Amino acid sequence: MSRSDLAVGVGLRPGTTAEVIVAAVREALGDRAVGRLATLDRRAGEPGFLEAALRLHAVAMGFSALELAAVAVPNPSSRVSEAVGATSVAEAAAVLAGGGGDLTLPKTVVSGIVVAAVEFDLLGPLDLGS
Repeated sequence: MSRSDLAVGVGLRPGTTAEVIVAAVREALGDRAVGRLATLDRRAGEPGFLEAALRLHAVAMGFSALELAAVAVPNPSSRVSEAVGATSVAEAAAVLAGGGGDLTLPKTVVSGIVVAAVEFDLLGPLDLGS
């Protein structure tokens, strides 16, 4: 039997606090389990992002603008492209963190934080060998 969690991508401004990030994720997704919290690599090391990942019991992940730019998303943004070099942060980060797949939650803005999510299988298929 498999269990799934959410890979959540967030787009945020520098210096965003953990409280704001966690509140945005919870407002967008309720109490769903968050296994991975992902964003642009230059934001992934910020204290607020790292603390938010801890509070959500999620693995913190960062992706380069080049990695994010390679992901086709349903809601690209020219403004984001000009700012970071990729047409998406939240949606693309969610897709990459979830190992591909369709967005469970397309980009949603909550209190200035962009949140998107992809469901992923925690355990994967059970391989019993041959």
